[in-house]
This record gives sequence, structure tokens and C-alpha cells, in this order.
Amino acid sequence: MRRHRLRWWEALPWIAGIVFYFAFPDYLGFGCELLVTILFALSLDLALGYAGIITLGHAAFFGAGAYTVGMLASYNIWTEPITGLLLAALVAGAIGFLSGIVLLRTRGLTLLMLTLCIMALLEQAANMGAAYTGGFDGLPSLPIAPLFGVFDFSALYADTQYLFALAVLFVCFLFVRILVYSPFGQSLTGIRENVSRMHAIGSPVRRRLIVCYTISAALAGVAGGLLAQTTAYVNLAVLGLDRAATVLIVLILGGYGRLYGAFIGAVIYLALEHFLAQVYPTAWQLGLGLMLVVIALFARNGILGLAETLWRRYENRRGPS
Repeated sequence: MRRHRLRWWEALPWIAGIVFYFAFPDYLGFGCELLVTILFALSLDLALGYAGIITLGHAAFFGAGAYTVGMLASYNIWTEPITGLLLAALVAGAIGFLSGIVLLRTRGLTLLMLTLCIMALLEQAANMGAAYTGGFDGLPSLPIAPLFGVFDFSALYADTQYLFALAVLFVCFLFVRILVYSPFGQSLTGIRENVSRMHAIGSPVRRRLIVCYTISAALAGVAGGLLAQTTAYVNLAVLGLDRAATVLIVLILGGYGRLYGAFIGAVIYLALEHFLAQVYPTAWQLGLGLMLVVIALFARNGILGLAETLWRRYENRRGPS
């Protein structure tokens, strides 16, 4: 119950998001990318961090959401942003549900490779359907309708895109927070920690994993659709291994299974990527790789895991005195 309660510091990320809007009006495009990355990492954290579903193909759902919004807008079928995200979630969730029925019969390395295969199959399908998806060139200049029919969503009005992305992230985060602290979310943690014991007490393990995987896929679809709307562009990169690896790195940096690990990891990764690319344009990934090695060796479960360990040591030292 104590973990359930809102704490004062949980308002800090949202205050920072609002401050960023006023303090850095020239970097709202970067801010949109950051918010999309946080939402994508949050969707992966639900599956990997809480349910223990090992996946390297989460970009399949991200790309499905992006192409749903992109194709509907490109052919002027549907351009309204809010319902567009709902359609993206529906398509990505359906793919997650259908693939989860098959994939979640397996575990470990087999599951990892099968999720990677699903992503590769969708990427190749998008490439082969170039007549509809634009193939390698993608779908540029997507026409997104004004938000609520009033606020222009074009590239000239990044403030609308940023505030919309922040609002979408806030709503999705509240949903995930309620979910992980619910009895369903606690059962997911039990499955992650000891699946045999959950079977022994009669918990419907596979059914709950499929539900979790479907919800996670739908959230990833929302993130992909949001990227397509804020950039007005979608191509095969949304279904690539680089996208899947990046979101995994974000969780490793921030810490998985902690809700706010997605926030910390995304901020650190994108800030370092931006800084190192300016300092070392040809070798920025080397610096990022070295930092990941240090995190993996000395900060178990990312920055938040390290902070939690240090805080416990501080409390233990202070206790006897």
C-alpha cells in the first residue's frame, strides 16, 4: 500500500517536462524524440522488467504503430491525431496478442530469437510492400490534422507536438503505474521471480503473460504512432534492430522494473548521444559503449539500481547510530 501512494518526487519528471517547454523552445523537436523514447522504453519495461518476458523484437510493435498512423495519413484515410494513436495501439496490440499466443509457449533464448524473427518478418513485409509503405524511402510529409481542430500539428508548430506528446506520455504512464501496482501487476512480478511457484498456486501464468505482452505491444504502438505524427515521416528504421537495441540500452542505463528507469535511461542516452556526436562525430558510439560496460559492471540494474543500493547502505550506517 505504501508503494501504491504517490510521493512528492514523482511530480519532478512532469515539472521538468513543463520547464523544458519554456526553457528550451528551440529544442522541442529533441524533446518530442525524448518523450517518444521514454514511452517506448516504458512499454518494454512492462514486458521485460515486470513480467520477465525476454524480447529483442519490441520494435515490431513500435513500427506497426508508426506505419498504421503513417499509411492512414499518407493516403488521407485518417489524419486525426488522438484517434490515430488509438488505431495504432489497436493494430500493434493485435499483432502482440496473435504473436504472443505462439511465442509465449517458449522461454529463454528461443523466445528471444522468435521475437527477433517477428520483427524481421514485419520489416521485410514493409519493404516488399513498397507500393503502400514507401519501402526504403518511407512515407514523408504526412498530413496530420490539427489537434481538436484548432492547434496546428505541422512541423512549424513544434510546441503543439511537444505538449501533445507530453500529455500522451502522462496518460500512458498513469495507466502503467496503476497496472503494475494492481493485483494483476503483482502477479506478473511473481511470475518473473518464480514461475514454478505461480503455477503451483494455480495462477493462469500463460494467460497473464499474453495479456501483459498485448498491453505492452499496444503501448509500443502508441509510441510508434506518436513518432510518425511528431516527425511527419515513417520509414523502415522504425522496424529495425537499431531501434530495438536502443530501447533495450535505455532500460539497462536507467534500470528495468522500476517505472522511472525509462525516464532516467532515455534522458541519459539521448543527451550523451547528442553530446558525443558533436564531440566525436565518427566515434560517438565508442564512448557510449564504454559507459555501458561501466554500468553493467558496477551498477546492477542501472542508475536507479545503483542509487537504491547506495541509499540502503546509507540507511544501514545511520541505523546503529
